[in-house]
Amino acid sequence: MCGRYTLTLDIQTMLQVLLNRYDIELSLPFAEYRPRYNIAPGQQIMAVINDGKQNRTGTLHWGLIPSWAKDPSVGYKMINARAETAAEKPAFKSSFQSRRCTILADGFYEWKKEKDKKVPMRVKLKQDRLFALAGLWASWKSPKGESIYSCTIITTTPNDLLEDLHHRMPVILPAESEKIWLDPSIEDTDLLKSLLTPYPSHEMEVYEVSPRVNSWQNDTPDCILPVKQTSEDTS
Repeated sequence: MCGRYTLTLDIQTMLQVLLNRYDIELSLPFAEYRPRYNIAPGQQIMAVINDGKQNRTGTLHWGLIPSWAKDPSVGYKMINARAETAAEKPAFKSSFQSRRCTILADGFYEWKKEKDKKVPMRVKLKQDRLFALAGLWASWKSPKGESIYSCTIITTTPNDLLEDLHHRMPVILPAESEKIWLDPSIEDTDLLKSLLTPYPSHEMEVYEVSPRVNSWQNDTPDCILPVKQTSEDTS
């Protein structure tokens, strides 16, 4: 699964990435942007969607709330969608057809089981590259007329590097697949499913981090430091 991740770029670098990587309308209020080191479900997260004419960036509530849901709390059960079934499941089917998004990240966390404890690990691309997670989004309206825009992150089977950490991993889209995934006019289910594969192991790396990441309330730069580096700094 994917239950915590990071987006640590400073605002200047983020703006450059968005302008260079996407032909995009920068609708996010960037005065409120800040690097994040421990992003958790239920929070507002940065995403890119295509409105049928152009790409746009903004924030979505992490935890998809289907339009037919009676209560928004259902979103906490829908932070992830399985690549194998997202196109058919009632909660995700409509979004898979025409409301796809990417979630920007530069790392995510998994917990490795070691005897009687779980050790937090950070997974990232080599050279600390920004990447796009495949996602789905939806719009829900409350009885009072309040609209909530939400999303889920799609997961797939793990690659060789991550199979010892968890039986699932988030789908990282290669740059050449992002345009296809974001295009709402593309409805070829087989084509879309073919994009949802494990990212190549040789382009990724994993390292142990502090147990501070176990609490979502800890959202500071020391969350992403390798444990070895943290120990050396405090010795």
